[in-house]
Amino acid sequence: MSTKDFVEKDYYKVLGVPKDATEAEIKKAYRKLARENHPDANKGDAKAEERFKEISEANDVLGDAKRRKEYDEARALFGNGGFRPGPGGGGSFNFDLGDLFGGQAGGGGAGGFGGGLGDVFGGLFNRGGAAGTRTHPRRGQDVESEVTLSFTEAVDGATVPLRMSSQAACKACSGTGDKNGTPRVCPTCVGTGQVSRGAGGGFSLTDPCADCKGRGLIAQDPCDVCKGSGRATSARTMQVRIPAGVSDGQRIRLRGKGAPGERGGPAGDLYVVVHVDAHPVFGRKGDNLTVTVPVTFPEAALGGEVKVPTLGGPPVTLKLPAGTPNGRTMRARGKGAARKDGTRGDLLVTIEVVVPEDLSDQAREALESYREATAGADPRAELFQAAKGA
Repeated sequence: MSTKDFVEKDYYKVLGVPKDATEAEIKKAYRKLARENHPDANKGDAKAEERFKEISEANDVLGDAKRRKEYDEARALFGNGGFRPGPGGGGSFNFDLGDLFGGQAGGGGAGGFGGGLGDVFGGLFNRGGAAGTRTHPRRGQDVESEVTLSFTEAVDGATVPLRMSSQAACKACSGTGDKNGTPRVCPTCVGTGQVSRGAGGGFSLTDPCADCKGRGLIAQDPCDVCKGSGRATSARTMQVRIPAGVSDGQRIRLRGKGAPGERGGPAGDLYVVVHVDAHPVFGRKGDNLTVTVPVTFPEAALGGEVKVPTLGGPPVTLKLPAGTPNGRTMRARGKGAARKDGTRGDLLVTIEVVVPEDLSDQAREALESYREATAGADPRAELFQAAKGA
């Protein structure tokens, strides 16, 4: 990422969110835009592919709290006419804000700017003209994908194939950008990939070379696939292990499984957003599974034993106490979802007393007898008494 990009690009505008947007709002906006502009969903659409790159770049910055803080501070310092030296500051400083993401910032002080400023920019201020004369390795972009699991797969864990598209070295030209694999050194930057420009007040800024796009090389015969950039969209399928007990909407990070780095830099990370389909019988509350079990009125009133289904295992038998009310929740321990420590949650069983719609003559006669036997009891007496006293 160049100094010019970091200072001048409005990543909030790219994602369509305000500057005070929360992490959740940024994540939601990115997912929506990424789905709409993903190369797999827009075959052959160069504009959508370029838009997808911009969205991914914006998310790389705003989706990381530390990078977002550095971006906001850099924009505040340099986004409004440049940085002006204090009294007596006539020295020349060269710095490359792209190094904020390369992890290769040089050591040393901040060239007269101590403390917080040096910490913010990772030692990127260096006195004299030596800075920015070499091209650093660049970390690959983070990649985000989505996967949908069945309810049982989410509870037990699963290995699923995942197709991803990301920027990588062009296979047609082996990343050189040249058909014959023999690019020439850029005469403008003399192979460094960077040029300096005056920023006023004795300061100079280092930008990627416009002629070679920061590569330090220029293709003599540009590759037909990557148009001389040395980078192309690469699609690959990999097997991803989703851990047991994953929940709907959870975001899993796989280090080093994202886009390949440039110039020997490390690969980015892969973030997998998991969606879980609903189950017709079971629900979930954290590590516990839930199920509603219908029982008859005699079972609830007199008590008894009822069999309860479990997810992927044999049924369990619960002892129903006499006088069990409708809606009571009982617990079958160890029959829930898997936890990280290898144990399992519980199965929460909610009792639902079933009222029959059709009665036989014998059943109706029995209920009439029951009503006569309990005619003196009024289950609503306390309700009216409480309402009257309130």
